[in-house]
Amino acid sequence: MTATILIVDDESTNRRLLQALLGHEGYVTRTAGTGEQALSSIADDPPDLILLDVMMPGMDGRQVARAIKADPATSKIPIIMVTAQTDREARLAALDAGAEDFVSKPVDRAELWLRVRNLLRLKRLSDLLEEHRLTLEAEAQVRTAELQARNVDLMRLRTAMDATEDSIVLVNRTTMRFVEVNAPASQTLGYSREELFELGPMKLASTSLDQLEALYDAIIAGHGRMASLETAHRKDGSAFPVEVHRQAHRAGADWIIVAVTRDITGRIEAESSLEDLAHFDALTGLLNRKLFCEALTKTLDYSSATGDTVAVLHLDLDHLKKVNDTFGYRIGDELLIQVGDRLIGCVRDRDTVGRLGGDEFALILTMLQDRRDAAVVAEKIQKAMLQPFRLDGHDVTVTASIGISLQPDDASDTETLLKYADTAMHEAGQSGGDAFQFFTNTMNTEVWRRLELETALRKAVKNQEFVLHYQPKVELKSGHIVGLEALLRWDRPGFGLVPPSEFIYSLEESGLIVEVGRWVIAAACEQIKEWGRRGVDPLPVSVNISERQLFRGDLENDVLLALEVYEVPARMLELELSETVVMTGTDRTIAILQNLRAAGVQISLDDFGLGHSSPAYLRRFPIDKALKIDRSLIRDLTRSSDAAAAALSTIRMGHSLHLEVIAVGVETAPQLAYLRGHQCDQIQGYFFKPPLSVPELELLLLARTSLTTPDD
Repeated sequence: MTATILIVDDESTNRRLLQALLGHEGYVTRTAGTGEQALSSIADDPPDLILLDVMMPGMDGRQVARAIKADPATSKIPIIMVTAQTDREARLAALDAGAEDFVSKPVDRAELWLRVRNLLRLKRLSDLLEEHRLTLEAEAQVRTAELQARNVDLMRLRTAMDATEDSIVLVNRTTMRFVEVNAPASQTLGYSREELFELGPMKLASTSLDQLEALYDAIIAGHGRMASLETAHRKDGSAFPVEVHRQAHRAGADWIIVAVTRDITGRIEAESSLEDLAHFDALTGLLNRKLFCEALTKTLDYSSATGDTVAVLHLDLDHLKKVNDTFGYRIGDELLIQVGDRLIGCVRDRDTVGRLGGDEFALILTMLQDRRDAAVVAEKIQKAMLQPFRLDGHDVTVTASIGISLQPDDASDTETLLKYADTAMHEAGQSGGDAFQFFTNTMNTEVWRRLELETALRKAVKNQEFVLHYQPKVELKSGHIVGLEALLRWDRPGFGLVPPSEFIYSLEESGLIVEVGRWVIAAACEQIKEWGRRGVDPLPVSVNISERQLFRGDLENDVLLALEVYEVPARMLELELSETVVMTGTDRTIAILQNLRAAGVQISLDDFGLGHSSPAYLRRFPIDKALKIDRSLIRDLTRSSDAAAAALSTIRMGHSLHLEVIAVGVETAPQLAYLRGHQCDQIQGYFFKPPLSVPELELLLLARTSLTTPDD
């Protein structure tokens, strides 16, 4: 029979995601948004398994788990905790509350499927044990039938136990002997089944008989489960760490202790590797950001006592993306390794070099006489960069932008010095790169303005302060609205609606654009579904895709998941990419767009007309919907022959590629007349309607408003 799984999470998006993931595996799912709703649902119809979020308002996940395990009617339902907490204490607390297992957020679908499958198998094993107990009691009067039933059950039990990946042993509390062991236990420990039955649990335990009996009695007295981390020993004498889960089941007058053991050697090794990663950069072997900051703090403390000057150099490679796009990321990684080696060669043994992430490096220079010493090192780095890097048979030259801050001249704490060096680095980059710049007080105002805006934007992401407005696209032949463009607005508390021109750059610079762009895609799909539910005529909605979303995010999965969660036909979603993004695209970009187009998503080219894209070049990309004429050309359309010629050329190019052509920013009747006269397909702009809120747009759509002009 198909297993039924109850998903308990206060976030509706999380519930839908888990339903989508589990639905692929054929499971039947139900959901609850609170702990109270979950308990009510379980009481009405107990599920086979529960996915339970730890952090929820009201009753949290641990309270819900305790309530479920305290009720004999539901105590055997397995629980998987879904948590973002990764520390050992939090996980043990979840197990102590009654959970059998846990998965970490964000959820890995393969891990989720395996853990659900294994726990359902263990539940079936527990059910078989209970059935076995009842069979023994019911048929106690007929010894022959009892033995036959036991043999059948034991065969079924062994089959179920052998199907799991964990080691499982059953111990009779009275005799302290094994009742059953599964094949993984035999394989893991290196003993045959017969040898294990002869040895018994005491020969394998690292504790005394009294301690083991006391442990079993504690489990029996509590009628519950107990988890612990222990050391197991193989037949060859080698030891390995294990995680053991024990529970007790009554079998007539006896108690059976079921012990499920998992080898956690891999987990321990992973934790050790993570410890190394927590201090050193895995690619270059340099100090990572965390250890670099610790080293800088210690250096500053020492220099404060001695009176020495300390310089922090923040270095960013200019145009590393071109190297990655041209040669691939493997060559880009090799370049970063060689850059790290050259930086080490530019400083003294007592100085420090670290990689802060991406293509950003940082240096700590100590015992300086004045700022000139820092400039000398910066110039030395510039000269070192001018020597070509030999990469896979190619000579590659890169430059760097370097920012410099000083203690005590600029600041005396780690965070501020790094921030000031970063600011100076950006100034060096703005001047064209291959330069170094000392921090100045005049930069401070810009630092705080940028920091304040970025902080407010991070809060906006957390508090869901963004909204979507929609601007209609109008077909010139009919005058009807044929599509919508979703446009991001920030409803900032105390400021009202903030236009994108005031915050998009900061979203891009901070990297928040990837998360916000993912939200825009999901919110647009959710709105399409809502309009369909309420009977509003469906119209295709386009969303703008940034360069960072395409190159650093997971655009393909973001789009496909949103379409699946909100059950939106792919043809209703259109992605708009700028001409610049397309011209700098890679084979990976083309593959992503081709996959999305194959799924039915429409692709358009935005801000077209100012670049130098040829029809032959554009045919490489799966653009199948439209070209949008850049608004600057439309603005100058009736007063500049160059703008008019560029607009006309775009219209002809679009039609030659069998694409619709959309003019953006149409504001006047003469502009409209020109576009109509030259067979432009659609317009967007204030001449018809500005971007509208959802209620305003719905009134417009329900009224079936269309474009009218003096010519009409």
